[in-house]
Amino acid sequence: MHVGPRAGALLRQAGVAAIYLIALMLFRQVSVPHWILLTGFHLAALMLVPYRYWPALFAGDFARLAYISVSCLDQYGPLWAVANSIPSIAYEAPIVWWFRERWHLFPAKGAVNMVAFVACALVIAGIATVETIGQVQLTPLPTGYDIQYGEVIARLMLGNFMGVLTITPFALVIYQSFVAANHRASAWMHQILDSRLFLESVFMVVPTLGFLAWIGEHDDHTRTVAQMAMFLPVIVMAFRHGWQGGAIAGTMASIGTVLLMPATNDHATLQAETLVAMAISTMLLVGARLSHLDRRAEEERFDTRMAMALAQRNVALGEAQLRVTAQALDQLRDSINGVFGMMLGRLRHLQPVADDAGYRRQAQIAQEQIYLLTDCLSPAQLRERGLPAALAHGSLAQTLHEAGVKYWCDLRGPVSLFPQSMTLAVYRMTCEAIADALLTRDASDVLVKIRCGTRHGGWIVLMIETRRHPVRMQHVDWALAHRLRASATGLGRKAIEDRAATFGGQVRERALRHGRRLIASLHEPHPRD
Repeated sequence: MHVGPRAGALLRQAGVAAIYLIALMLFRQVSVPHWILLTGFHLAALMLVPYRYWPALFAGDFARLAYISVSCLDQYGPLWAVANSIPSIAYEAPIVWWFRERWHLFPAKGAVNMVAFVACALVIAGIATVETIGQVQLTPLPTGYDIQYGEVIARLMLGNFMGVLTITPFALVIYQSFVAANHRASAWMHQILDSRLFLESVFMVVPTLGFLAWIGEHDDHTRTVAQMAMFLPVIVMAFRHGWQGGAIAGTMASIGTVLLMPATNDHATLQAETLVAMAISTMLLVGARLSHLDRRAEEERFDTRMAMALAQRNVALGEAQLRVTAQALDQLRDSINGVFGMMLGRLRHLQPVADDAGYRRQAQIAQEQIYLLTDCLSPAQLRERGLPAALAHGSLAQTLHEAGVKYWCDLRGPVSLFPQSMTLAVYRMTCEAIADALLTRDASDVLVKIRCGTRHGGWIVLMIETRRHPVRMQHVDWALAHRLRASATGLGRKAIEDRAATFGGQVRERALRHGRRLIASLHEPHPRD
């Protein structure tokens, strides 16, 4: 049978009213004067139910109160019956609306402004207390019956506030997790069962509270201590999981405190409830602040990772452009070789007795310079045979050997497992440090040590030690050594620090008696699992 839009909307309103009425009756059965869960349920419903279903909430509450008013009409009179029929949420709804709209109780989807919530909880607890006192004023009392209003108001305020702290924060946690699961029940259940918050609540908070309850069962003194100690898991969970942890542990602690209550108006239980209420409200605020700080720190870490990834992509792009330039220079070298060969052939044809050794020597020097420049732009040994071969047998090692600089290279670890961008950065940093030392004529001995590993994420540590030996310094060909300028930027340590920072590393430098030692660390961009 087809149901029109208007009839469907009425059915939904009736369904919400019926569910709300049943829940009110259940919560009413477990409420006591200093633990009024009904107030907490009222606030949770007004916070989480859309405005369009608020009339259904009023209707459900009115139906329950009207039944009570009719049943007690003869005992308390019509004035009390009319006042009692007014739903409690009729007084509370404007306050909740104001906090939702003006104080931004929910600043974003799934987020909760905990300062606004605690303030709203206090105001709602005060309104519920005033409402109860007002009904007492309209209730016919036996002659001579004396009410200690100070004590009654304190208990009612504590009971309403404890009811709010027991029910509403827990409901907000459930709502937030359900929103995070995109309102899908299966995904929500899977997310709950896999969360650390759920596991720690079940296997840490519940056993702790159960142990305290077992201790407090046998003796009045230990019962009081156990009740007051139930706020400890609230603090622990708030520091571990933010306000959500404090909310869940607070609900459990509140229930545990009441379960140990020997009598309805037990004074020790009231004191314990006061302590637990203070702990829950404080930890909700502290936990919200901790959650905010954790979220901001995570955003900063994400921004840092994104900036580092962008820098690494820019480095890779720059190296790709250098590789293209090196290929063009290599082609130019081949062209120059062909042109020189052709010109020398023509020269021999025109002047058979001409000595072309000088021309050939100049051509060879030009080709070597172009090759050196090409290799500095894009090291062929590094691309073809890896970092160990590039450092031990590449143009860097050859140039140092020809210049008379004593050079050692010690590399240990699975360097072949690292991405080429990282090994190329190590090579560039090595060339930069050595060139910086030789340009100032400050080194005759160079030692390069490289250590790397893949545990705890890939890492590489580079150590470059340059020393001055008085005898060898006199035999260094500084003109040849200065050819390394082509492999360096000229920025020295600044360039080394920038390359290390691009891969999440650091640079340290230490002065030695006859030289200096530079140590740089790098971390793999995408660590292995």
